[in-house]
Amino acid sequence: MFSKILVPTDGSKPARKSIEHAIALAQATGGQLILLSVIDKSAFVRQSVPAMPGAMGIVEPLENLLQRAAESYVDEAEKLCVKKGVPAKKTIRSGHPVEEIIREAKKSKADLIVIGSQGRSALKAAVIGSVTFGIISKESKIPVLVVRN
Repeated sequence: MFSKILVPTDGSKPARKSIEHAIALAQATGGQLILLSVIDKSAFVRQSVPAMPGAMGIVEPLENLLQRAAESYVDEAEKLCVKKGVPAKKTIRSGHPVEEIIREAKKSKADLIVIGSQGRSALKAAVIGSVTFGIISKESKIPVLVVRN
């Protein structure tokens, strides 16, 4: 039924919970996961700081820090998949999260998107720009399973 399941992750608790649910679905259906982390390019617009001190006090661009964070999110998810015997593919994209999630779902021919939610109301989500709200309100034919925190 679900041979390819896209799971966006930002390292948050709801994202980790959605990964666990997606793994269970993949085990039940014999599917594989597409683990996606999106580097939000709008962070570069909002942040005027060109570089941040790294772990060793070395100044490095914000983009490098965000790239490493995204890699750690998909690596963590991949470890869970390996532990449960579920095949997974890691992907990192840059751009607007909602657009990139939909774009990757179409590109990889995902049968389902499993995404975590903080559990905010629709009004709060619209005001603060929730990615989950954006995904479910897009005109995409790909089913979305929202995992509440």
